[in-house]
Amino acid sequence: MAIKMNPRAAIFDRAGSPFRIAKMALPSSLNEGEVLVEVLIATICGSDQHTHSGKRLEPTPCVLGHEGVGRVIAAGVGREDWMAKRVTWSSAASCGTCAACTKWNLPQKCEHVFKYGHVSLQEASGLHGTYATHILLRAGTHLVEVPEGIADAVAASANCSLATMVNVTEQLPAPCDVAVIQGAGLLGLHGCALLRAAGVGRVIVVDTDEARLGRVADFGGEPRHSGDVHPQSADLVIETAGVPDIVSEGLRMLRPGGHYLFVGMVHPDSALNITGEAIIRGCVSLRGFHNYAPRHLDLAVAFLRESSLPWLSLVSPPLPLERLDEGFALAATRRWARVAVSMRQS
Repeated sequence: MAIKMNPRAAIFDRAGSPFRIAKMALPSSLNEGEVLVEVLIATICGSDQHTHSGKRLEPTPCVLGHEGVGRVIAAGVGREDWMAKRVTWSSAASCGTCAACTKWNLPQKCEHVFKYGHVSLQEASGLHGTYATHILLRAGTHLVEVPEGIADAVAASANCSLATMVNVTEQLPAPCDVAVIQGAGLLGLHGCALLRAAGVGRVIVVDTDEARLGRVADFGGEPRHSGDVHPQSADLVIETAGVPDIVSEGLRMLRPGGHYLFVGMVHPDSALNITGEAIIRGCVSLRGFHNYAPRHLDLAVAFLRESSLPWLSLVSPPLPLERLDEGFALAATRRWARVAVSMRQS
């Protein structure tokens, strides 16, 4: 493979240390089903921020990042039709043969799952994260072509936040006239737009950040503080904030027989201070969601293709890869729902 660009990646060594830019080697050949992608844009997800801050531990050194969009520049046997296409991809590769893949309809819980941005640099090529100019996608990674008209920076988070919320909102309680989303970050805004598109009459989005609440109406929701939501008024409550202390508030908002869905608390600091009695007496259906299946990524990209909502307003102007530390600092301010990182040579 003749690649003119010098491959490089931002290496994450440990929490509290700056990223270091390193030259990377590309594979000389690809195995069956593999795809080499030149990354165009990546975005900084909340889970990456958790790892960067030390809130969540991952093998290091590594290349972080899983939200991205890029162009296929080399393809192994069976993937030749993807050459030169602009794509996004599933955040994990699955084997397709274990019980999770074949019986439980949970390929994201595959016995042999391989998660991009969560793997040691020492494993195989090391090109496993999106904070790099190239990423090597394994066999078992679902690809979706990104249609013209969807900006790179908008498509980048389809393979995490949006696809996850497509999974979360795939099956709604009946009736579902009022929904509350806890958290006005990108998960919450994606969920708000999806619920409104599904016909939910009122979607209330609660947060403590006034700037975040200021974005909610643009995506069809009603911005509120949690104390302003009437008790037992919601058919559905979705937690996207990642804060365990808000669960008792969510139960207060939920009507008897309502559904409570957990999405954001994907970190160890998530012990809940609730009683079994509250779940039982409320006849609550409680479920957790983690990632998504390939069909959810297909639906996510299709939703963006049909959507006229101002998604690009949520994403920062892209910073070059060499300024990734600055990007994480900017993400921590929550000024933007997503901070974009460009892999083009600065």
